[in-house]
Amino acid sequence: MPTVEMTDHLYRYFPQLAKQTITVPAGSVAEVLQAVNDIAPGFSDYILDDHGAVRRHVHLAINESMVIDRKTLSDYVLEDHTVYIFQALTGG
Repeated sequence: MPTVEMTDHLYRYFPQLAKQTITVPAGSVAEVLQAVNDIAPGFSDYILDDHGAVRRHVHLAINESMVIDRKTLSDYVLEDHTVYIFQALTGG
């Protein structure tokens, strides 16, 4: 099963995820995020905008590759993959 890892900042909002290795069924990125949301309700609201696309300051990667489809989240996550979720820092 794929695993999901995220920055410590996100664990602060979803502490129930910090106590475990997050494993989810293989599928599209949308399905992976839904599976995480099933474990921690409200999680996808923090990651996705009102249209279901990845929020501007959130980045997703599958292993070493950035997720290409940030709107419909159709990139596929295989059994041995890891999805990384992290926030981009902006400002000046």
